[in-house]
Amino acid sequence: MNSADYKARLQARQAELRRRLERIETDLDEPRNPDDDDRAVERNNDEVLEGLGDAGQRELIAVDAALGRISAGTYGVCARCGEPISEKRLDAVPHAALCADCAASA
Repeated sequence: MNSADYKARLQARQAELRRRLERIETDLDEPRNPDDDDRAVERNNDEVLEGLGDAGQRELIAVDAALGRISAGTYGVCARCGEPISEKRLDAVPHAALCADCAASA
């Protein structure tokens, strides 16, 4: 797969993450139920949504960084050791900044 293909995949993932994060934010901004039992359930749901939002934010940062590496011409090169990142790894994790060996030792 060439960098243009990875760029398209990353841009699609970026758009998906932004949509998901918007929905999470909208859900978290919803007015709360005045019933105590329902509020307790909503608080638990909010904690789950916040966790998903945090994970989504981290992935979005990684995707944005990968798109930056494509623009800079350094995509597919390990940020730690400078060796090429395998295509197999990039297929599985297109926003990977580290080769499998460096990621395993991190």
